[in-house]
Amino acid sequence: MAILSPALPTQKSVQVGVWLIALAALIALLYYGRDFFVTLIVSAVFSFILDPVVQLIMRLRLPRSASTAIVIGVAVGAVYTLCLVGWTQLLTIREDLPTYSSRISELVDKANQQLDDIEKKTIAIVVPQTLQKQEQQIQQKPQEALKARRRRAGLETLQPLPNAVQEVRIHTDPKPLLGTVLGYASGYFHMLVLASFVPFLVYFMLSWRDHISRTFLGLFKGEHQYVVGKSWMSIGDSTRAYVLGNFLLWIFVSSVSAIAFFFLEVPYWPLIGPLSAFLSLVPYVGLPLAVVPPVMAALAIPNKFKVVVMIIVITGALHVVAMNFLYPKIIGRRVRLNPLVVTVALMFWGLMWGGVGLILAVPITAGIKAVFDNVESMQNFGRIMGDE
Repeated sequence: MAILSPALPTQKSVQVGVWLIALAALIALLYYGRDFFVTLIVSAVFSFILDPVVQLIMRLRLPRSASTAIVIGVAVGAVYTLCLVGWTQLLTIREDLPTYSSRISELVDKANQQLDDIEKKTIAIVVPQTLQKQEQQIQQKPQEALKARRRRAGLETLQPLPNAVQEVRIHTDPKPLLGTVLGYASGYFHMLVLASFVPFLVYFMLSWRDHISRTFLGLFKGEHQYVVGKSWMSIGDSTRAYVLGNFLLWIFVSSVSAIAFFFLEVPYWPLIGPLSAFLSLVPYVGLPLAVVPPVMAALAIPNKFKVVVMIIVITGALHVVAMNFLYPKIIGRRVRLNPLVVTVALMFWGLMWGGVGLILAVPITAGIKAVFDNVESMQNFGRIMGDE
């Protein structure tokens, strides 16, 4: 009698299993090595953005290393200036914070009082006076019966016992300011250390660009070398298109918002304008987020209801113009991802890397699509990710 051997897995199922294992390993590597990969990808994004500027300065017959040093120095100076302006505004806000807190508390109390008045008026209209009296009598009867039982038991004269437990206040010496700052920053120490590597990584990526490109392309031969080179150029173009496009939109919306808030006498308009413009660029929820900072700043000023309405109208109009008219013109067809892919990318990279993942989700996905578009066997995946 012949013994039937178990069916062997087919080659296709083995390949599928290998791909699933590799995908799971890649996801685990991205999650547990997020600090390293975020630092590397942020540095690569900056190098893609600054490379055209380096090439422009090299036309002055300066070597690539010197041109890169000039560009990095100017970029670091610009970032330092922006941080200094923002820090100055935050210090001013800190001084005025008690006034803002009291004003907002008054607004909240006033709103609660108005809601209570509306509730009372509604009850008075809906519930007749006779029913209200009957309800009061029904509620008073159990209390009167309880008092009668207490009188019969001789408990009416008993006084409530004093609190046996008194509040004990422990006086501790306040912590020094430096210790508080260091204790707060210690939780982000590793992030600060990795962030300090970004300028150096950007410098080496730009100054050694020719050597890295030549040696990397040398790993491939023939047609594959052409495909890799074209894919690398497409990744750079899509990254620059997305980041620089959003940066230009941020500059435009920030400038217009800041000028409008200045004439509307919104406090801290140099900080509120850029912050509102930055939040306006967040996918899907940009409009409600952009309205929050200027409205909160204007609410603290008495008798500014009309200003609040104008802020909402101006912020909404700028968001519509920027995202529906300027966004396609500036970024163009080099970054074309359909809304479903963008949403899934935001969910995935946000889950993997948190807030930084939300910022890098679209550039990473656009780079992956650029590779798919240039590799013939993967062009169908590129079409699935596109919006055409």
